[in-house]
Amino acid sequence: MSDYTQETANELADLALAEQTASGDEKIVQAIAEVLGASSQTLQEAFLTSVRVRRAEARARELLAASAAKRGA
Repeated sequence: MSDYTQETANELADLALAEQTASGDEKIVQAIAEVLGASSQTLQEAFLTSVRVRRAEARARELLAASAAKRGA
């Protein structure tokens, strides 16, 4: 996969997740994935991976913060 594809997927994932948070539209990520998939399956897959990575990171950070809070840190 090219650097351009990954950079674009990362940028779109950041924008899509920010829009989802701002608008409350839970379907925006899937809508963008569908638009991307119509033209580039490679970019669609990279985008969805980027979204999953960001969501996993957020969950991990929440778990770490909760653990620290329990310790009183």
